[in-house]
Amino acid sequence: MIIDYRPIDTIPWHRLTTCYGRATDIPTLIAEKKYDELAQLIEHQGTLWQATPWALQQLLFRLQNSSVDEVTSDEIDLYLAVSSAFVWEEATSQPVEHMDELLQEKWLWDEDSDEDDDEMEWEEEVARGYEEQAFVSYFLYSEKQLHDMLPKFREIAKLRADLTESVSELITCLDNRPFETIISNLTK
Repeated sequence: MIIDYRPIDTIPWHRLTTCYGRATDIPTLIAEKKYDELAQLIEHQGTLWQATPWALQQLLFRLQNSSVDEVTSDEIDLYLAVSSAFVWEEATSQPVEHMDELLQEKWLWDEDSDEDDDEMEWEEEVARGYEEQAFVSYFLYSEKQLHDMLPKFREIAKLRADLTESVSELITCLDNRPFETIISNLTK
């Protein structure tokens, strides 16, 4: 699994979906640090969406490059919400090899469609971008990125007494799901 950082303005947010429609507002919500609103868009009832791994990439890049003092409880709650979706034991399909493959035309929503077209797309048996390989990839790339941030989460837990409880819960959730085991199960 390969993940290269993409600048926020190179991600076609208007062609990715969340649980409430297009992901067009995500860059603004990230810039304004509206973590509660973001969490509601990228995780809903145990499901992750097309925009989830990309939103996480942007948030975690910022987190990695920020001071521990800048972290808020709402931000940690967002990561907890996403990690709560990691409940399956075994993926049913191989993920794409490179996260950028999730931006292939075959999985992106039409650039020029309107709300009626989008509604019709959701009514399809499998909406565009939610084919098995892509859907599994949203979960695996999201989980991988959170696992990669464990050192930062441990630093936050150590240095921020006000966040220790929630960050420790996040760390425990991730530690209980060793990513290497999940990936090795895919090759069986």
